[in-house]
Amino acid sequence: MSILNKIERYRDEEERLKWEGTFADYLELIKEKPWVTQTAHSRVYNMIKDAGVEEENDKKTYEFFKDSIYGLEDSLEKLVEEYFHSAAKRLDVRKRILLLMGPVSGGKSTIVTMLKRGLEEYSRTDNGAVYAIKGCPMHEDPLHLIPLHLRKDFEEEYGIKVEGNLSPLNMMRLEKEYGGRIEDVQVERIFFSEDKRNGIGTFSPSDPKSQDIADLTGSIDFSTIAEYGSESDPRAYRFDGELNKANRGMMEFQEMLKCDEKFLWHLLSLTQEGNFKAGRFALISADELILAHTNESEYKSFISNKKNEALHSRIIVMKVPYNLKVTEEERIYEKMIAESDLSNVHIAPHALKVAAIFTILTRMKDTHKSGMDLVKKMKLYDGEAVEGFNSQDVKELKEEHADEGMSGIDPRYVINRISSAIIRKQLTSISALDVLRSIKEGLDQHASISKEDRERYTDFISVARKEYDMIAKEEVQKAFVYSYDESAKTLMDNYLDNVEAYCNKNKLRDPLTGEEMSPDEKLMRSIEEQIGISENAKKAFREEILIRISAYARKGKKFDYNSHERLREAIQKKLFADLKDIVKITTSVKTPDESQLKKMNDVIARLIDEHGYNSVSANELLRYVGSLLNR
Repeated sequence: MSILNKIERYRDEEERLKWEGTFADYLELIKEKPWVTQTAHSRVYNMIKDAGVEEENDKKTYEFFKDSIYGLEDSLEKLVEEYFHSAAKRLDVRKRILLLMGPVSGGKSTIVTMLKRGLEEYSRTDNGAVYAIKGCPMHEDPLHLIPLHLRKDFEEEYGIKVEGNLSPLNMMRLEKEYGGRIEDVQVERIFFSEDKRNGIGTFSPSDPKSQDIADLTGSIDFSTIAEYGSESDPRAYRFDGELNKANRGMMEFQEMLKCDEKFLWHLLSLTQEGNFKAGRFALISADELILAHTNESEYKSFISNKKNEALHSRIIVMKVPYNLKVTEEERIYEKMIAESDLSNVHIAPHALKVAAIFTILTRMKDTHKSGMDLVKKMKLYDGEAVEGFNSQDVKELKEEHADEGMSGIDPRYVINRISSAIIRKQLTSISALDVLRSIKEGLDQHASISKEDRERYTDFISVARKEYDMIAKEEVQKAFVYSYDESAKTLMDNYLDNVEAYCNKNKLRDPLTGEEMSPDEKLMRSIEEQIGISENAKKAFREEILIRISAYARKGKKFDYNSHERLREAIQKKLFADLKDIVKITTSVKTPDESQLKKMNDVIARLIDEHGYNSVSANELLRYVGSLLNR
């Protein structure tokens, strides 16, 4: 479908979604669809919930954030359940300003932007439909038309609680345009749009001396005073402040703590009482989510000021730390690169992973747990198995430091350094070593990094380099294995035959001579030693394998190479160990003979076809691994 056809279809959809009728019609509508009367907080919560929620091991993952926010599952669950869910149920938490606090480039602005864009889309759905008094600049809730003395009766009849009073402008319109006949007041469906200032507002502080409170609450239209005769006539007032326009939806308060106090007091009244003061009118009711964000240093400065004590209790602070998972950090980089002009540059496999390892290490805090270091901790956080530790240890590690993830290197720095390396050296392909080199060079230019942190970060670059050395060797050794899966399967089948004979105290039969022979202890130990299985533990390990095979057989499933993670690792390492000398010789010879050259070309082809390298990065990898093996 062409873009013009899509535009036409969108326009048709806009017309189809429109609805207009009297207040009497609206009452009939809410009998069928009572959810359209939900509060702003409830609408945000339902928007997130309707997108889908996955639950696993008592942890919730929200589809709404899944493709844009990475590695912040715990923070998002706390945000959704402790704030949005509670606020949706009209609990007292909805009377608080929501403040997202975290380091720069940690995801705060992304979360806010997603909520705003999400509300725009959600208001176009049946579940997220919003209706307002037609012609109202604040798109006021039509239920405010119901007089206070009849609201209890209305709640008994419709099961809907009404909060808030009719605004001064609509009170006057009710009398002058509709002669007090509430049932005739026109109601329309509205669609949230930040660009059109419908239900979504954004306020950014500027110079306190020049910024006017009218930016928040609206202002008098002096050109109409002669027509209406008074500044207190609501028709002479522009209800165009951010609080007015964000009614029924949400308002983003950027850098809230940098704001002048006079702006913050209006927020207090709005969140706590559900209204604010504007012009020479009675209090104006508004139903909106106030969402602000700041960094930790500004927040600490704010709470240390005694003058701000009244605000402290009216703010719910939600920490948004940096991601602490290597695989999720990689996804962040991939997303940022895809959105940039770097997407046409070949980034060698594991280059982003190595950068992520360095970055995550800078964000983590040292642990006092016995036998644990930062690398093991990083792997545990990323869901990897670390011998001697389990999920309970991960939980204890996360509880050890409340501020873990609130400092360290941000994703933008890494992407900037990758960009710098590409542009400065005119590279079309960038490797893990290029990335680490560029990150290290950039540390001296980073103004906010102290000398002490710079030294620590340099050590982390060395750690990331060691991790890459292991990855690189394994990658090349894998590529050297001809028909790797078949070789692994053959070795595993041989091992399992021997294990079964050992556990059942049976003999094996030689396939060539037919003679009986004892299980090959040397073969079994050569595999088991690869993953640290001691002589004393070998019997238990072999019995565990046999039990796993039996369990698979009972379920009608085939036990294969991927059925036991530790056995798979042992098989891989055994294959790699057997090939080490071949790899070493082939990659380090300066003038390879014909057979060596053929092997090299086969390995390069396999690295390109199966592992994601291009010819440049594959050749670089082989040269590097050759130098490693010759050290």
